[in-house]
Amino acid sequence: MDKNHYVAIMAGGIGSRFWPMSRASYPKQFLDILHTGKTLIQATYDRFARFIPAENIFIVTSEEYAHIVAEQIPALKKENILCEPSRKNTAPCIAYISYKLNLLNPNGSLICAPADHLILDETGFNKVCLEAMNFVQKHKALITLGIKPTYPNTGYGYIQFDQHPASENVYKVKTFTEKPNTELAKTFMQSGEFLWNAGIFVWQIKNIIQAFEKYLPEMAEVFESEKALFNTEREKEAITRIYPQCTNISIDYGIMEKADNVYIIPSSFGWSDLGTWNSAYENMERDYLGNAAAGDHVMVIDATRCMVHAPNTKLVVLQGLDDFIVVDTKDVLLICKKDKEQEIKEYVAEVKRNKGDKFL
Repeated sequence: MDKNHYVAIMAGGIGSRFWPMSRASYPKQFLDILHTGKTLIQATYDRFARFIPAENIFIVTSEEYAHIVAEQIPALKKENILCEPSRKNTAPCIAYISYKLNLLNPNGSLICAPADHLILDETGFNKVCLEAMNFVQKHKALITLGIKPTYPNTGYGYIQFDQHPASENVYKVKTFTEKPNTELAKTFMQSGEFLWNAGIFVWQIKNIIQAFEKYLPEMAEVFESEKALFNTEREKEAITRIYPQCTNISIDYGIMEKADNVYIIPSSFGWSDLGTWNSAYENMERDYLGNAAAGDHVMVIDATRCMVHAPNTKLVVLQGLDDFIVVDTKDVLLICKKDKEQEIKEYVAEVKRNKGDKFL
């Protein structure tokens, strides 16, 4: 393992599309969505711990989730849990870890990855990450990992890349397209020039800081003005002052779509962003009628292509439904057609309007 290699696992989201399992107080990254025996953040930590020194793994999360991170990953040092005072999307999150690590090791390289993605081929994933680390050590490059599309998904961002490699399996990025319609997604897929944007980034720390200075100068200035307090007892105080001054913006919009030194590695390591119940269904074991069940006492009778998620202590008997999502928790039962899953966010908003925050 290389002591100059670092990871920032981003774990501050609330996962509202996985409601009612995912709640504001206990979101999806801390749940065993796929019924594997590990929560998503535990699986992510273990994946990186195979090739990154444990002391170089950091988790950036909301203050309210710090105790959950500590409970679920006892091997993680307390000082490696970085707490954001508010949700401001991925750019401030990445700025925070980058300015902090730059003081500890200006020669470091950093992987930034979400806490809640599924990766089936962990050996292949490790290989691609190390290829990316090797490339950014030699080039002033910002790398994003791209996934070879398997179908015209309209929920993912797409990245077009130059067909001539800059290095073995590394290509210059040409364009970013956010969530195209079905026809455009089909065109992208047929062209062979587009990959899904996995939202996993690799770069040298000093180079991403230079990118912040060039493309998000106001944000860079705020972090720069407080950096002397990073890695001291007054770090939290500094971050509390910094975050209200930061724009709510993603690293994709803020930097990656503007920079001229962005590269991509086409990858196939069994990736899913697990953004919806349908994506969970696609990655769960299914019976001969296409039903996927998570829960020790789920019985399915004369039903097809349903996804059922229930507590291990509860008996759920499902009869006669076709293509439904059924999620049962201690205080909420959701029964929803699978093709309406994108509207779950709207249902959550409706619940908030009618019932307040009690069930969120």
